[in-house]
Amino acid sequence: MAEQKTATLSFDGKNIELPIYSPTAGPDVLDIRKLYAQGDVFTYDPGFTSTAACDSTITFIDGAKGELLHRGYPIDQLASQSHYLEVCYLLLYGELPTAAQLEDFESRVTNHTMLHEQMMNFFRGFRRDAHPMAIMTGVVGAMSAFYHDSTDISDPWQREVASIRLIAKMPTIAAWAYKYSIGQPFVYPRNDLDYASNFLRMCFAVPTEDYVVDPVLSRAMDRIFTLHADHEQNASTSTVRLASSSGANPFACIAAGIACLWGPAHGGANQACLEMLREIGSVDRIPEFIARAKDKDDPFRLMGFGHRVYKNFDPRAKVMKQSADEVLELLGVENNPVLQVAKELEAAALADPYFADKKLFPNVDFYSGIILEAMGFPTSMFTPIFALSRTVGWIAQWKEMITDPAFKIGRPRQLYKGETLRDYVDVENR
Repeated sequence: MAEQKTATLSFDGKNIELPIYSPTAGPDVLDIRKLYAQGDVFTYDPGFTSTAACDSTITFIDGAKGELLHRGYPIDQLASQSHYLEVCYLLLYGELPTAAQLEDFESRVTNHTMLHEQMMNFFRGFRRDAHPMAIMTGVVGAMSAFYHDSTDISDPWQREVASIRLIAKMPTIAAWAYKYSIGQPFVYPRNDLDYASNFLRMCFAVPTEDYVVDPVLSRAMDRIFTLHADHEQNASTSTVRLASSSGANPFACIAAGIACLWGPAHGGANQACLEMLREIGSVDRIPEFIARAKDKDDPFRLMGFGHRVYKNFDPRAKVMKQSADEVLELLGVENNPVLQVAKELEAAALADPYFADKKLFPNVDFYSGIILEAMGFPTSMFTPIFALSRTVGWIAQWKEMITDPAFKIGRPRQLYKGETLRDYVDVENR
């Protein structure tokens, strides 16, 4: 057995031994759990950028290498050779399924896509111009009022039922949020379609004529789902874990994750990218904006290029670029100025040494925004589709945490800089 590694922290005449743990991948971790009890101090880490709040076996990211693994499998292999529901199974249960296991899992998901009919009334309680993310946050949170038989987190079967329900019903919720926002009738799911095709049909079919899903578009949508399925301990996943640590029901926890994802610094990146492309406006203005992006004194930045975690390249972008090329070849860009700008901007940035030297390559948000725009989705639907995709990751992280015997309610500390103790003064003496 390997000797336990430790680090010694010395301050105020005290020496505190802190254990060091080595993960299966990634940097060593310094265990500071007893620091407050032994030394009457705790650490300061705004944004938790250097703090591991949990141990996990689900997803690993190496930003320097540009590596993303789900249960050890590279994301590019999963996105190009697998499909979303198989990746869902992998994230939930830890291993790729056998053919029989996959058939059973797909059947369970497919047969739970319908929403309780009374939930239609909940949708209609929103203003007609409500943002789809506002609707999704409310409706997912309200699921706990409709599905009482899957809210007991101490019951493994109820956890399983809740997991399947959320994965199965999220496309219906997202599609109905879209339909409601544009004033069109809801389209019910169909069990004869695959997961991505079913979602596209619920978004774009109308009662007067059906919508036949092109397999290229279905495959592109499935890849978007797959490439966004999980991404380690990001802001929304950490929100789900923190909410879950209180023992809240799974629907409330996922609703909390959706609310966090709505922030423009998190799930809104592909929307920001499309807004930038619209700001550029036309192909002939690209050199101007490329020059502005290089100017440190200009606030303009190229959205959809580079990534906070990946310091080399985004491993998801290569597969997403392939889908973007396939979709644009199918649908064309001739009559869409935004897509024309996107293709020319991509080529210009990739050919410019400035961006190559700084490793500012197009990321997954750049290409997913292009695909969704080409499919006909408004930018208001980009983040709901992200939430739909990420639901399985949130659920996998939720299940992992609440089944850990060592888990406890989250309670971050603070560096207090307010007033010290002072006495109350009566109002007439102030």
